[in-house]
Amino acid sequence: MNCCCECGETKDIKVEGDVGADPIWCVRCGCNLDIEAIKISNRLIEELTDWGGLYGQWIDWDQDKLFSDGILMEDEFNQKGAALASRLKREVGEDYQIRFIPSTSARFYAKKS
Repeated sequence: MNCCCECGETKDIKVEGDVGADPIWCVRCGCNLDIEAIKISNRLIEELTDWGGLYGQWIDWDQDKLFSDGILMEDEFNQKGAALASRLKREVGEDYQIRFIPSTSARFYAKKS
């Protein structure tokens, strides 16, 4: 899979949510990867993309604060992400190393207030 590393490709991928980005990244260089470039089922692509689109729903962006049930919402997001990362790992087999990076933004916002 193409990335920004010196060698131009990676086999070491992390699944991590972020605003406005596909939820797969190169572990080494941090480059956001095109989810369509990895050979996985269309269903998993759709589920990962939908999951990634939910990132940050526990934050009231207009008020720059955490919603009252934000930590629970983030925990549910992380549980779903871990399950999707496991499915990704099964679908790619030995071709890639897959890691899941849970979100910690709710805890950041909780400390901030």
